[in-house]
Amino acid sequence: MISYLSGAIKFKNTKSLTLIVNNIGFEIFTTEPILEKLKINKEKEFFIHTYVREDALNLYGFETQNEKRFFELLISISGVGPKSALQTLSIAKLSEIKKAILRDDPSLLKKVSGIGTKTAERIVVELKNKLDNLPVGKDEKVDLASDGQAGAFEALQSLGYLPQEIRDSLRQVPNEIENEDEIIKSALKNLGKKK
Repeated sequence: MISYLSGAIKFKNTKSLTLIVNNIGFEIFTTEPILEKLKINKEKEFFIHTYVREDALNLYGFETQNEKRFFELLISISGVGPKSALQTLSIAKLSEIKKAILRDDPSLLKKVSGIGTKTAERIVVELKNKLDNLPVGKDEKVDLASDGQAGAFEALQSLGYLPQEIRDSLRQVPNEIENEDEIIKSALKNLGKKK
């Protein structure tokens, strides 16, 4: 299985690019935002998911391991194929998609062509708990709405609360509360109600 490629961009169109690696051209399907910023003849590296079916052997490329892992989580869901998964990663930043899922909000996912209400809701239900295992890159502020919530998450974790119960309690904090200390107080009240 191919998991990583680095080379020069030879061609690109609206869905894929050709990457030259040691005089061999690999067609790699990727997201629209990545394709838009690629320049012909420039060096580029991709984390690759090799998709094998009876009638296909396709390579899907991503700039980060997190994007690749999220793509793999998406295609593991019944009714979500590689094209829909790529379109999902094209509609918003990965951190925004994660936020929507963790808030039980399928509306962002419904914007993807080919993903209806039921599939969007299935993605939210099936991925919600799996996102805890998805590492967060330096450029992504956890999966939470603000820096204050990210700080509150860490503080509550240091108090011994589990990630899922912290997320559930932070989801109940009103959006207008942005101060980290206030968020922690509100989240602790929510956690106290469960005990």
